[in-house]
Amino acid sequence: MGVYNVHERVLPVSGAEAGLLLDGLSGAGDRLWPRADWPPMRLDGPLAPGAAGGHGPVRYTVAAYVPGRWVRFAFHGPRGFDGFHEYTVHPLAPDRALLRHTLAMRARGWARLTWPLAFRSLHDAVLEDSLDLAERACAGTVGRPARWNRYVRLLRRLVR
Repeated sequence: MGVYNVHERVLPVSGAEAGLLLDGLSGAGDRLWPRADWPPMRLDGPLAPGAAGGHGPVRYTVAAYVPGRWVRFAFHGPRGFDGFHEYTVHPLAPDRALLRHTLAMRARGWARLTWPLAFRSLHDAVLEDSLDLAERACAGTVGRPARWNRYVRLLRRLVR
């Protein structure tokens, strides 16, 4: 089963400023990953190709990194998640940039069930929370904050 999932947000800052959010991923001053409400993103070293880690049950390795522009993580867990997820920054104007998260994978085996039944909803919620953090970091506020639906709240209770 092929999966292609995209989340994006236009930020009121330059591409260089938005890129700083990417560069801080998994670090002490991370302003992009919503670690207050979700399992933190952890890597075994600085953000660089070859660094391994993940968040919760999702495991990956940094496959590529262009500071301030692009970071790609290649999955190696859960079993059946064959693909990647990445953040990219796209300058739109001197004071506007698009921050995009893309997940592209082939779900195999049990992942053909776990992706649509659990992971997809949780993934969508954590990514919208991440983009809310990015918007707050850049604009000081969030125009339309994400809200967890009942199913996401139920899944989070079951995981605990």
